[in-house]
Amino acid sequence: MTNATAVSFGFPDTVVGETACWLVLARPKQPTFGSLVLICKHQARAFSDIGAEAFADLRHAVSAIEAVLAKVVAYRKINYLMLMMVDPDVHFHVIPRYEGERVHEGTAFPDAGWPGPPDLAAAVDLGAAGAGRLAATLRASWPAA
Repeated sequence: MTNATAVSFGFPDTVVGETACWLVLARPKQPTFGSLVLICKHQARAFSDIGAEAFADLRHAVSAIEAVLAKVVAYRKINYLMLMMVDPDVHFHVIPRYEGERVHEGTAFPDAGWPGPPDLAAAVDLGAAGAGRLAATLRASWPAA
């Protein structure tokens, strides 16, 4: 199952992994390397609408995300931002944080806001093809069910 928010972030080409109730996609615009979007699969426009099953499953999604990003990004901190301003479905922006930069496919990904709040405007725009390649890299480390 998908929704308009998932489509706006490149679904299905940017899928990193999923759980019963959540999709995890690579963000085409990367404020830091490995930035993701965690999107509820259920029809929900408010966080309180997601239901008990999705709340319980959120733990599994977060555990998998943190395992993948620890391995691939080696983050120091991680931010989960619920910025539902444009895309209507319940979702979080997942921003791994680190000092300095990470390099992937010859592109540098600085954490421009470190150690303060993430600088979302300083994102590296991967475009559709680059976001798909990043998703494949991250997907290779997604834990088996």
